[in-house]
Amino acid sequence: RLRSAPVTVRFVTNTTKESKRDLLERLTGLGFDVAEHEIFTSLTAARNLLEQQRVRPLLLVDDKALPDFTGIGTDNPNAVVVGLAPEHFHYEMMNRAFR
Repeated sequence: RLRSAPVTVRFVTNTTKESKRDLLERLTGLGFDVAEHEIFTSLTAARNLLEQQRVRPLLLVDDKALPDFTGIGTDNPNAVVVGLAPEHFHYEMMNRAFR
């Protein structure tokens, strides 16, 4: 019914553990008619902000989320993006983030 209505359809989530591609596969596997550009995540918002501010992040996100940051420079970081990624929260990484 939404597809035939004069509205824009978006699938919105605050997950930081999966890339848009993974979410797309899961949603289509559940029978949803969805395109990748219709998915908006907190990682999408973070990427948009990184591009607008032209910063280079240290990405403390789950490895499955990294594809959403393809093409974003991460050399000599001057910002930190934090997602649900407990495996990255250890002394060495926290030291890097604080620096």
